[in-house]
Amino acid sequence: MAAIRRFDAAALHAALDSRRQELGLSWPQLATQLWEQSSELNARRDDHPIATETIAKMNERGAISAMHALFILRWLGLPPEAFLGYQGALPAACTIPDPGSDRRLRWHLRRLYDALNERRQAEGLTWPQLAEILHCTPSQLTGLRTAKFGLNMRIAMAITQWLHKPAAAFIYAAEW
Repeated sequence: MAAIRRFDAAALHAALDSRRQELGLSWPQLATQLWEQSSELNARRDDHPIATETIAKMNERGAISAMHALFILRWLGLPPEAFLGYQGALPAACTIPDPGSDRRLRWHLRRLYDALNERRQAEGLTWPQLAEILHCTPSQLTGLRTAKFGLNMRIAMAITQWLHKPAAAFIYAAEW
């Protein structure tokens, strides 16, 4: 099996910051733009916008949640695989959906869990054995079955690579 590439949160941050500077945006202005991508959905819901610090400090943490990454990837118009260090063009299957202003991109965590569990069983692996392959804990994998938001982008992309599927196979445009 090919080595699993690590999602590069620092490269995602650098691409975001570069584009932010090109457009002359402050971090708060960028946070507003990220949030306003789903302006119609936001008008129907009473949830809080993405925090400026979440995106501005992502580089310091070296990590980002899979849900927050989708805001950024959507704004940049890039698939998650663009931050795995591949050279050349990515396959069209990697293209993430365009949700429009009435939806927000979400990870379909139950679908991701089901695909992961199915392949794990087919390979005859225990959760601890698979966690070792994916460089995480077993609970980070088994927790996907009931999770709603909590997934690190590094783990999400390790899983999709192990499944030999593009991340887009597990991302959808949600009305909520």
